[in-house]
Amino acid sequence: MPKFNVLIFGDVVGKPGRTALKKVLPELKAKYQPDLTMLNAENIAHGYGVTEKVLEEMMNSGVDFFTSGNHIFKNQTDLDKNFKQFPLIRPANYPEGTQGEGYKIIEIGITKIAVINLIGETFFDHEVANPFTAFDQIYQEVKPQKPKIIIVDFHAEATSEKKSFGAHLDGRASLVFGTHTHIQTSDAYIMPDGTGYITDIGMVGIKHSSLGMDFDSIIQNFIHKTKNRKSIPQHGNCVVNGIFAKINSGTGKTESLETFAHETEI
Repeated sequence: MPKFNVLIFGDVVGKPGRTALKKVLPELKAKYQPDLTMLNAENIAHGYGVTEKVLEEMMNSGVDFFTSGNHIFKNQTDLDKNFKQFPLIRPANYPEGTQGEGYKIIEIGITKIAVINLIGETFFDHEVANPFTAFDQIYQEVKPQKPKIIIVDFHAEATSEKKSFGAHLDGRASLVFGTHTHIQTSDAYIMPDGTGYITDIGMVGIKHSSLGMDFDSIIQNFIHKTKNRKSIPQHGNCVVNGIFAKINSGTGKTESLETFAHETEI
């Protein structure tokens, strides 16, 4: 059966992340020959949300699809328009009536792919539907459309919630990858029933930072128990984290899964 190659990048943090990604993407595309290139875009515009300009910038650089998370709503400028204009989704288990869509079915060549975005409950202060049962419902909704491949971005904090969620989807989703913590984990593997899994794929941003943000502002917030806005360092050594998966488009199962962590100076 033919293989479907997927290249996915972690949360891209601001201009440094975008610059680093554009710098290394041609090399990675040449190496992996992806059929689909994705990234999590919730931090892509100044660290909070998206803009039309940066989404166009990333698509012109070779990105095909965008998932997101809780910070997607921090920048409301043209957000409704951006959800309609771009291949961009937000977590599906936000309340009914929330801007945007939680999943999309796309076609690449003869392959139909469902891309689903969900968010965790543990350590978050938002009200969302249970991600486990939300996936169950979406799975039943997409089945009649017969996608060959199902890819899930689980934007969550707790490793236990992420691991359990992955096991809950084993054999139904093709690939489940975690985002949100910005720290790449070393547990990428293929679960017993063929679903590729990793707890967190990491970030694209300044390496010597607090999750892509400047240490000074973060440290002051910790010391003084404040919540002052964080700043993004604009230059330095960037890490480009992500995963590459080969998925059997006949069975929908992941056949190989690897992480990468490139570094580049900007």
